[in-house]
Amino acid sequence: MHPLDQWQPVLERWSLTPDGLPFSTPSSDLLAVRWQGRPAMLKRANTPEEQAGAAVLRWWGGDGAAEVFAYDGDTVLMERATGSGDLMNMAITGRDSDATLILCDAIKHLHRQRPGAPEATLTPLADWFNSLALVRNDDRRYARSWAVAESLLADPRDEVVLHGDVHHDNVLDFGARGWLAIDPKGVYGDRGYDYANLLTNPDLPTAADPERFASQLEVIVVASGLSHERLLRWVLAFAGLSAAWFDEDGDAERRDRDFVIADLAAARLTDRSE
Repeated sequence: MHPLDQWQPVLERWSLTPDGLPFSTPSSDLLAVRWQGRPAMLKRANTPEEQAGAAVLRWWGGDGAAEVFAYDGDTVLMERATGSGDLMNMAITGRDSDATLILCDAIKHLHRQRPGAPEATLTPLADWFNSLALVRNDDRRYARSWAVAESLLADPRDEVVLHGDVHHDNVLDFGARGWLAIDPKGVYGDRGYDYANLLTNPDLPTAADPERFASQLEVIVVASGLSHERLLRWVLAFAGLSAAWFDEDGDAERRDRDFVIADLAAARLTDRSE
């Protein structure tokens, strides 16, 4: 079977030309294409969260996120990033704060009030934290994160349609269109959640560095309008959730890095309470 065979019907339906070979992630199948002379990306969602995320992307309508040109069921044809900018590269080559500010601006833009609602059932944050709830009694570090998460989930503020997975590789350079988000997850809840991952990105080599944590915490507080305490609590909660996800994947190294970041957040919360 040729790698493009599974895409042939949609290529013909939307008059697309392949611009590379198909590839896959754990949750999606993707193919770079050309559409009416423009670079585009075909994405087929294979999980409920990706399917809901596709509906969120359509609802954003290209405002702060990649534009969806067409869709059919679980498959979307969307704008493809072709700019040379790279937030991860910025973060590890001396421009960490610049990258963080771009991410914060992207989050703030996505959280703006918009008419209507996505055509999907969104996951409430309380359900999104199920993986942490299931292991809360397995380890004192999980218990600590769950206690904070439970209190935050019981007292939501500024609830919005969330991106659900904002990090350095999910906000891309779209050239003249600027920095735009891709790959939302279809989650709804307290806006503070979307800022937490900026301090916990497991793919960022410096994520667990105390100096980096302290400096970027200040950048995010100013840019987001969140208090130090609120942001630190979300980081502590999310780091525990992320660790639980890595536990499910059998990735002990990344799980333990999340625990280090949770420790950094917990220590700063203790310092502020004394």
